[in-house]
Amino acid sequence: MSEKLKIGISIGDVNGIGLEVIIKTLVDNHIYDYFTPIVYGHTKVASFHRRTINAAELNFHVINHPSQAQHKKPNMINCWEEDVKIELGTVSEIGGKYALLSLQRATADLVNGDIDALVTAPINKDNIQSDEFKFPGHTEYLQEMAGAAESLMFLVSDTLRVGVVTGHIPLKNVAETITADKILAKLKLMDTSLQQDFWIRKPRIAVLGLNPHAGDNGLIGSEEKDVIIPAIEEARSNDILAFGPYPADGFFANGTYMQFDAVLAMYHDQGLIPFKQISFESGVNFTAGLNFVRTSPDHGTAYDIAGKNLASEISFREAIFTALHIVKHRRETAVLTENPLIITKLSRDRD
Repeated sequence: MSEKLKIGISIGDVNGIGLEVIIKTLVDNHIYDYFTPIVYGHTKVASFHRRTINAAELNFHVINHPSQAQHKKPNMINCWEEDVKIELGTVSEIGGKYALLSLQRATADLVNGDIDALVTAPINKDNIQSDEFKFPGHTEYLQEMAGAAESLMFLVSDTLRVGVVTGHIPLKNVAETITADKILAKLKLMDTSLQQDFWIRKPRIAVLGLNPHAGDNGLIGSEEKDVIIPAIEEARSNDILAFGPYPADGFFANGTYMQFDAVLAMYHDQGLIPFKQISFESGVNFTAGLNFVRTSPDHGTAYDIAGKNLASEISFREAIFTALHIVKHRRETAVLTENPLIITKLSRDRD
């Protein structure tokens, strides 16, 4: 673990704030003490963004393969040859096209083990759609690239961790999509991730209800009684400490979430709205359940402030360090499991 990890970075939409937060992160020379960054994009596009935010002092070292990366420097792999017309703050086919080229090249190196983790800058989920990308977002794309049957969109910060049962689907389809098996699968992924990736020995997981007031004992919907509670009971029979279902509004408003290591929400906005309210600047999106590590900042392309030098790099920097911690936790866990005597000693020391 003495060798610095190589963190791949996809640039997202070239007309958004992705490269701005990447450059603002990498302009800090102290960051190279912790990892070696490899950005997948193009130096000309990066130069345009550097000039826009007055960061001319940052120069990328151009490489063709991660094995050529230099430590203490920001490395760049050029993913295309042609010039790109950049129109900051504009939704265009160009933004989607080059976001995909960056993501494809970075993911290929990730799957091949040439980089240790991937941090993705924000894409526009609409303009990236093409014959090569027919996914609701990064999570679903990377799940397929990993060959995984399931994954978990897991929003994490120092104060709150929230996963979702259903991700990028229309709200009208949520109730029919939620099943006891699906909830149980997400709980298993969350429990495993909390232990393996965050080193929480006996994680406590809160499960939210689907309906207002968690159904009010069937008065406002039967999903809690028919689907969610049976899933929680099955999880507990599998030694997962799951509790609930809790009404989402009061659960967050009165601080009950602080009593748990993570929260499983039923749908996207139910979990992400309170998460972003509580942890917006420090929040990180982590795709749990894959055989590689991918994180991203907890914000979008932010076209409205693109090119105005207003974007904060805090969430992006947190995404990098979260990826570093998870990779190290997984590798150290792998080493420990090879020697049960070490695990026994560590368990006694922690107790």
